[in-house]
Amino acid sequence: MLNQADHDEDDAAPIDMLEAYYAAHSWEHERQDDEIVASVKGSWATYELRALWREDDSVLQFLAFPDIKVTDDRRAAIYETIGLVNEQLWIGHFELWSSSGILLFRHAAMIDGDEDRTLTLSGAELLVESAIEECERFYPVFQFVLWGGKSPKEALAAALVETQGEA
Repeated sequence: MLNQADHDEDDAAPIDMLEAYYAAHSWEHERQDDEIVASVKGSWATYELRALWREDDSVLQFLAFPDIKVTDDRRAAIYETIGLVNEQLWIGHFELWSSSGILLFRHAAMIDGDEDRTLTLSGAELLVESAIEECERFYPVFQFVLWGGKSPKEALAAALVETQGEA
């Protein structure tokens, strides 16, 4: 992972810090003003990471899209699944955009400071890595419900089985 010595400042404006973090990992990214979008390959899918900085509210909205689209006939099952999954999360939540059927992970971070609203490197790493980890952790749950014919409870139980030892 990246360490503080890899970045020449202790902290930076939120989008600037995320841009430096993505560049340090050689992740494809594109920036426009107070928004940045990156593409990250995970174990299950390529995730689109999108961050939006709202300076007036001092809020950094962070979204991770795990490339899952839900058809109308599976929405009820996915809403139930989202409810069960969100009970497992400490930070952030999954949601389904009703207009498009797109599933996403969302987290908002309040970044306060009188004049200097900055994000630290460790804060950027926590924001990005936790979103990716949650998408990786729960991607199979959503796939079991969408394509595996499992109930939300069965899918959650099957996906969260922890193996012990080595084969």
